[in-house]
Parts: sequence; C-alpha cells; structure tokens
Amino acid sequence: MAAESGFVPELQQLLELDPYLAPFEKDFERRYYLFQHCLKNIEENEGGLNKFSRSYQSFGVHRCVDGGLYGKEWAPGAEALFLTGDFNNWNPISHPYKKMDYGKWELFIPPGPDGFCPVPHGSKLKVVIHSKTGETLYRISPWAKYVAPEGKNVNYDWIHWEPPLQYIRKHPAHKKPKSLRIYECHVGIASPEGKVASYKNFTYNVLPKIKNLGYNCIQLMAIMEHAYYASFGYQITSFFAASSRYGTPDDLKELIDIAHSMEITVLLDVVHSHASKNSEDGLNKFDGTDSCFFHSGPRGTHSLWDSRLFDYANWEVLRFLLSNLRWWIEEYGFDGFRFDGVTSMLYHHHGIGASFSGDYHEYFGLQVDEEALVYIMLANHMVHFLHPECLTIAEEVSGMPALGCSVAQGGCGFDYRLAMAIPDKWIQIIKELKDEDWDMGNIVFTLTNRRYKEKYIAYAESHDQALVGDKTLAFRLMDAEMYTNMSVISPLTSIIDRGLQLHKMIRLITHALGGEAYLNFMGNEFGHPEWLDFPRKGNNESYHYARRQFHLADDQHLRYIFLNEFDRDMNKLEERFGWLASPLAHVSEKHEDNKIIVFERANLLFIFNFHPHKSFPDYRVGTKTPGKYPFSLLCLFI
Repeated sequence: MAAESGFVPELQQLLELDPYLAPFEKDFERRYYLFQHCLKNIEENEGGLNKFSRSYQSFGVHRCVDGGLYGKEWAPGAEALFLTGDFNNWNPISHPYKKMDYGKWELFIPPGPDGFCPVPHGSKLKVVIHSKTGETLYRISPWAKYVAPEGKNVNYDWIHWEPPLQYIRKHPAHKKPKSLRIYECHVGIASPEGKVASYKNFTYNVLPKIKNLGYNCIQLMAIMEHAYYASFGYQITSFFAASSRYGTPDDLKELIDIAHSMEITVLLDVVHSHASKNSEDGLNKFDGTDSCFFHSGPRGTHSLWDSRLFDYANWEVLRFLLSNLRWWIEEYGFDGFRFDGVTSMLYHHHGIGASFSGDYHEYFGLQVDEEALVYIMLANHMVHFLHPECLTIAEEVSGMPALGCSVAQGGCGFDYRLAMAIPDKWIQIIKELKDEDWDMGNIVFTLTNRRYKEKYIAYAESHDQALVGDKTLAFRLMDAEMYTNMSVISPLTSIIDRGLQLHKMIRLITHALGGEAYLNFMGNEFGHPEWLDFPRKGNNESYHYARRQFHLADDQHLRYIFLNEFDRDMNKLEERFGWLASPLAHVSEKHEDNKIIVFERANLLFIFNFHPHKSFPDYRVGTKTPGKYPFSLLCLFI
C-alpha cells in the first residue's frame, strides 16, 4: 500500500524540521514510491534484496563443490560467448556459454579426471564475445575478483583467484564510533620512497601512526582496480577487484583485519558515479555495444571526466552495483563507504556549469535524475538493513536537502555528508584577505551553516587540496620557507611562526565547530611540504611527489613534529570529551575588532584569537554554563 499511495512513513518529521520543503511534498512521495516499487520488484522477481545483492556468488566464474567450474555473465548485445584461457591453451571456441533469458549466459565445465577444478588458481582467463556486428572481442568479466598487468603491459589480465586456503579474519568488526575521526589515505603513496607502496607497508608502518594520532577511522582511496594510476582511483576498470598494484586480496584483508584489532573503522571510497572508458580491461562495451551497463549515446558519457555513466534504471546494473557494495563488506570486511561524485549522479547536468544558489527549486524537477536517486536510496537502505553498523558518506556539493536523512523520511539515507564549503572558505580567506581583514562572523557562519539533524563531516582540507595544481594550507601559509626554515636550529621566522599557529587554529576550530565528524588527508596533519602528483607523461612518470614523507614528522629537529603532536592532542581531547557527538556549539562571541571567536561545546570553552598582533590578558567572556573552568580544559589560542 505504501508503494501504491506514495506514502512516506516519516515525511512529516522532515517537513517539521524544514517547513520550506512542504511545497515539494509530492516530489518526496514520488521518489519514495519509485524506491518502494523497485524494492517490491526485487522481492517478487529475485527472491528478495538479500539474494539479489549476493549475485557475485553466481556471476563471474566460480569453483563448484564437485570441483567443476560455473560461469555466468550478462551480455545482452552478444551473439555468442566463450571462455578461454590458460586452461584450454587459449582456444577461443572450445568452451561456449549457453544462452539464457534476459541476456544472460551460463557455462559449466566438469572437474578434471583427478577431481580438481579445470581452471587452477592463478591462471589467466578471458571471455570471448562474438558481437552481433561480427566482431570477436576478448573481455575481462565485470565480476572478476583479481586483475593485474603482466610485466610492462598497459592492459590488465584477468587472473582466476580462488586460493585453496582462504584468509580467515581474526578480529570482528566493532560498533560504529559515536565520534568519527577519519584519516583519508591512499595505500600506494603511504611511503617516503618513490614507488607504489604495498598493503603490507600500510598495515605495519602506517596503521600504528594513525592509531597514535587518535583517528578511529580510515577511508581508503583507490582500492577498486583502476588501470591508470594517475586517476587517483577514480577511473574504475574492475569493480570487484582490489587493486593488485599494492599486493594480493589477502594482503588487503589482513590490513582491514588488523585495523579492526586497533578499533579502527575502515571505509571504502566507492565510485559508482561513473566508470572508465577502457574496453579491453574495463566495463565499457563489454558485449560489443555502448549500452551494456551504461546509457547509450551522449547521456552515457561524462563530458568532463571522459568516462561512462551507468544506466541506473537497468535491472542488471542495479544487480551489479548493489552486489558490488555487498562484496566489499562481506568479502573484505569494510565497514561502510564514502560515495564519490554524488552530485554527478543526482542531476542530469551532473553539476556541470551549475551554480547552486540554495533555491530549493534547484533540487527538484526535471533536472534531477530520479533513476540515480532511487539507486542511492536502495544502496543506503540495503547497507543499513543488512549491516546496521555500516556507515555511508556522501561527497555532494549541491546541498541536496534530506541527503543525510533516512529513506523513511524521504531522504537518501546517508549517515554523513561532507561539509565541502569549509575547505573552500579557508582557501578563499588565506588567498584573498589580509590577516586584519578576516571576518569572524563569516568564519563562524561557514562552520555552522549546515542542515539541522543531518550529520556533516568537517575538514580543513582533503586530498583535493593536496593535488598538484592546488595548494595545501601549509603551502599557502608558509610556501617556500617550508624548505628552508622548518629546522628548530634555524631562527623562527614570522612566516613560519604565523603558518604553524594558523595551521593549528584552523584545524581545531574546524574540528570543534564544523560538524559531527572530522576528516584529514594523510600527511596534511603535519603540514606535508610537497603536493601530490602521480607518475604521468607530464612529469616523466616520476614517483617523486607520489609519496608521503612521514619521517619528517618523526624528526625531533624539524618543526613538523609540533604540528603532528598538536593533531594527536586535538584528536585525543575529542576522544576524551566527545564534542563531535555533542549537540551544536553555542557561539557566544564573534568580535570583529578583536578577532575573537568564543564558543562552548561538550562542556569545553573554546577561545580563539585570530588577531595578527594583539594579545588580550584577562579577556572576559560570557559562558552559557556557570562554574569554574580549569585552564587544563580550556582550549585557548592567542
């Protein structure tokens, strides 16, 4: 009945929180109806969402209990399918798939005379597609669990991954933390050496640093396999394969397992907003058509990213993407996802050329891609229903209302959304204003301007600001002097002194005032002195900037250690008092002449003095709660 009437169970709660959404009540009802209708179809035709989202157990290739091999693919545009590889000396027609309904194909290869699987672990495979236009195409299964390039080959090979001994987790996942302190990281650059670092290096050298810094969550980027390293992991070629450039799937499982032993939540940076245009080792044109998995024609291509766009209304695309989320949770033990490019998914214009003013009409109407929106609702519903302790985060820049509200309220169901205006504000202030022109009211407004009852992740800077072509806060504040005046032996210059103090103050006020969670990109906590640039033709394939120089923060003779220790103490203080899980801060002062900001949160009094040259002894401030405030609990910056 809910689906037929469009009744949204908790919509009135949303409208009470934000009465300005009342004119769009019918939009919420239609969205919820489409979500319920899709969910009902899955229940009736696929045996339920639980079974539907575990399709990775049948699609692809799998070793059977009797030692045989079962294969299944969806290739609606194909005329015929075959499996070839090392196991049959690359005979392209000896092992045909049987055509089924709805564009599906299946294959069963009996066990060998010795009873073992005819396709051994570690052997190479390809799906041979005979297209309806007469082409013969060699493709990697969209469900491939492991792919890797051989030698200096550019294209990736599909490697059958079913080791005789599976990795066994030793440490169960724990409950999601009340206060989320996220360390955004990239395994490949997590070493001072100019090379692609490994899962093992991250597990044994980097995880202890993260734990020591007081972060209780890591967000792993560039894990889903991507053929082009310099894409930062955002041009996915194999959605079910953990990147082989860092090690084996078991190495990643060990990383997550050991993180769980440290009570660290592990999130995957998941890219379901688009896919690489690669066809030989990607998803594009898998069956020889441009419409398999994607919209055909212009709608299926992102003009800025030069990538393919999913057809979220397609039944098999829903199966593929929902199963993909389930795979990363249940096979590897991830505790949730940060969804990349949500703005691109939500709108037909993908945010290109759109300047969102905050007018609510921008978030409703024909510009909204409700097929993608329904997929997002389904994804969040599935993750939270089947794994209640999992978290989901939206990277979304338009400000779509109810993005972080429950599906039952008519929202998209994300637990958190990124406060993307905050880093832009800090860049604008530092880049355009003199210190004496900083606007305290504008800073407070930016840090507190968020939708009521939707949780935001505050951050001063993420990986976006660390990339070549942009500048980190440390670089903007100290620039070239970071190379010459960061030694404690050298005199403390005014530029370094100012840079160190503002670096700390910006982070603390963002941490304490800006949201219900906090994020930092690896290395930025100690003011990493160089930007991030992956090996590419433009830099002669150099790894010099594709690394993180953690040793700088460990050196007692360099001032980076002061920033590193401050970051640790800031996180430890939050861990003790829990301001991220506390109600919104009470801001009692924004003094423009004195450049003072005062606020209270979690029974702590925060006083920030942003004046470039004035100190204020015996400064009087009002407090919401009367009592004595020990200096040890007072976060005072002058």
